[in-house]
Amino acid sequence: MSRGVGGGRREPEAEASASTAFPVLGPCVSAQRALAECHRRAARGPLQPEVLCRHLNRALAECVVTACCPDETEAVRTLCGSAGTALKRTQCQRARIDLSLCLEAHQEP
Repeated sequence: MSRGVGGGRREPEAEASASTAFPVLGPCVSAQRALAECHRRAARGPLQPEVLCRHLNRALAECVVTACCPDETEAVRTLCGSAGTALKRTQCQRARIDLSLCLEAHQEP
């Protein structure tokens, strides 16, 4: 079934596998467990997991990104958190590119 498109609900097995698509280690384990539990609960309710578990999905994503690329993530938070001078905007853009490159380096081929 489609993933969140067209309003259809996925089967419960798909819900569990979607939240455990890759092993999460270290500091993000609790966020992954909470997301998996949310997906299990969502399978029993009227709301789709994409809606009900959005906050946990974001928390897990932020945790994984920070665990993979801590320096680059901190640079983006520092440099892109508020408006500033042209120099700061340029530094923010560079920090985002550095983060993207770091994340790309961690992807499986």
